[in-house]
Amino acid sequence: MTYPQPPWLLRGYAIQTLQLVEIDRIRPHIPSELEIISVFPGKTIGGIYLAAYGDGSTLTYNELIVVGAMVHKGTNFGGWISHIYVDHPDSIAGGRQIWGLPKEQADFTWNHQGPLSVTVQQGNQTLCRLESRWQIPGWSQPLTVPVISTKASHLACFNGQANFKVHLANAALFIPPESPFAPLKLDKPMLSFYCNPLELVANPPSLIS
Repeated sequence: MTYPQPPWLLRGYAIQTLQLVEIDRIRPHIPSELEIISVFPGKTIGGIYLAAYGDGSTLTYNELIVVGAMVHKGTNFGGWISHIYVDHPDSIAGGRQIWGLPKEQADFTWNHQGPLSVTVQQGNQTLCRLESRWQIPGWSQPLTVPVISTKASHLACFNGQANFKVHLANAALFIPPESPFAPLKLDKPMLSFYCNPLELVANPPSLIS
């Protein structure tokens, strides 16, 4: 399988949810050598990221990222991606080989008529559905997003450098009990953001000693 070499430039739009996650619930999904960052007693931060990358991107595809926790190893810290789905085979191959991300194939259906919504399915199984009825006009914001992953049995870290216009949004999130990430209980976001336009640079990883 061929895929572009990093960095990848991704342009489009996205919805990001944030909520507290029980550390005991996410612990089995994270390598034991990583420490989970606690923001409240017994709680860490997680969320759902749904994006569509279009014209001007290294690859054109849709993406669902499940961030289960914030973690660290020594001075390295970032989000831990427990599940990730895309609809482009080169993105799957590159994600696995370059960044050590467990990308899987899924289908995405976006609806821009009426409330903004997106449904993600894997075969006949719905992974999640998100609907946003309003977005408050926001401001332009640069942001560096650190991530920790496992590549060839080694811990790795990389960052995404994002520039986007952020809008505070509402988000109703449905995750059926059969979904692989339903046990994480990420269906009641505290905050949600709509990012449009979005420009994201996914940089190559480095191994954590």
